[in-house]
Amino acid sequence: MTGRPTFGGRTAIAGVGYSSLSRNSNKSVLELAIEACSAAVENAGISKNAVDGIVTYSLLNDSVYGQAVAAGLGGVELSYAVDLSLGGQAPCFSVALAAMAVESGLADNVLVFRALNGRSGMRIGSTSYESLTSQFRYPIGFGAYPQYIALWARRYMIETGTTERGLGEVVLAQREYAATNDRALLQKPMTMDEYLAKPMVVDPFRTADCTPEADGACAVLVTSLDRARDMQHRPAVIDTAAWSTPRGSGIDMSDLFSWTDWSVNCHSYLSDRLWSSASVSRSELDFAEIYDCFSAVVPMSMEAHGLCGRGEATDFIASGATRFDGTLPVNTHGGLLCEGYLHGMNTVGEAVLQIQGNEGPRQLDRNNVALVTSGAMMDGSAMILKGDSR
Repeated sequence: MTGRPTFGGRTAIAGVGYSSLSRNSNKSVLELAIEACSAAVENAGISKNAVDGIVTYSLLNDSVYGQAVAAGLGGVELSYAVDLSLGGQAPCFSVALAAMAVESGLADNVLVFRALNGRSGMRIGSTSYESLTSQFRYPIGFGAYPQYIALWARRYMIETGTTERGLGEVVLAQREYAATNDRALLQKPMTMDEYLAKPMVVDPFRTADCTPEADGACAVLVTSLDRARDMQHRPAVIDTAAWSTPRGSGIDMSDLFSWTDWSVNCHSYLSDRLWSSASVSRSELDFAEIYDCFSAVVPMSMEAHGLCGRGEATDFIASGATRFDGTLPVNTHGGLLCEGYLHGMNTVGEAVLQIQGNEGPRQLDRNNVALVTSGAMMDGSAMILKGDSR
């Protein structure tokens, strides 16, 4: 990618909605999706009949098609529909696809959602969650997603000198935010001693380093900036976005064995393209919502995007810089580590709510420019959102 995408500064997110988040929804995934999408439309202040596009993503049939949600919304006619076979790397990319459709004229108002029963239904890493290499990995006990990310995390820690207490600082900072987030599954603040006492899942991850699986859905409404200005809330302008599938990624979780450097993630590949195509600089950033299926992803992604130097992220977090009154608030909802694992769609939702000014006790005074990331290690996406200055 060279230059700024044509949708940059011309499209916006005008609405955001959630279903309830829980460990056992007692609802179908379709019901959750319709609940979140209806809430996003209501938040934007438009009629459901104004929706003419839907983008969604899922892994191995753990969700529902966009067309099914269109039917559930009352049979709205779609002129644009995309169902991606992706997980946590997809949210920012999905928003970019919606923005491209709006900018090109294929659709006016596009819903982007993720819905799943991630705790009570199909769970990542279970033996029912098959992939291309499962038959080779499962017999030797190499099947759960935390095992793969743990390898990256340990290599990053070795290369940078980051310690287990450094990972703990990520968890503690985000628990502070989650204490005021009614959506969060985990709201209790934590001390370092309590963190260190948590049982180990797979070295270096303790239970607190792993996002809790959740049943739920989150959706946003993408439209043109001109239309968004006539809607209900301050638009979150889509300034730019970027995606990366680095060389050697694309088969399944075992892709990591083809990587030459496990101490960096996909954001090291896309960061320069993202920022070179933006209308703002890193120094203008007010806050960041960083994808965090596991704690180690936060410092790796922060460093990849130049928010601090190599190996400096956990000290930066420990200094209080990412807290509410810090120089760069990060994961103001408590992150996926606390709110729950909706494959990162709620990371986008939180950024939009902050820009709208609708986050109550967690509302930031400086909420004009946000970095949002999607994806942990092998491939991913990111975008920059700006509050409309008009």
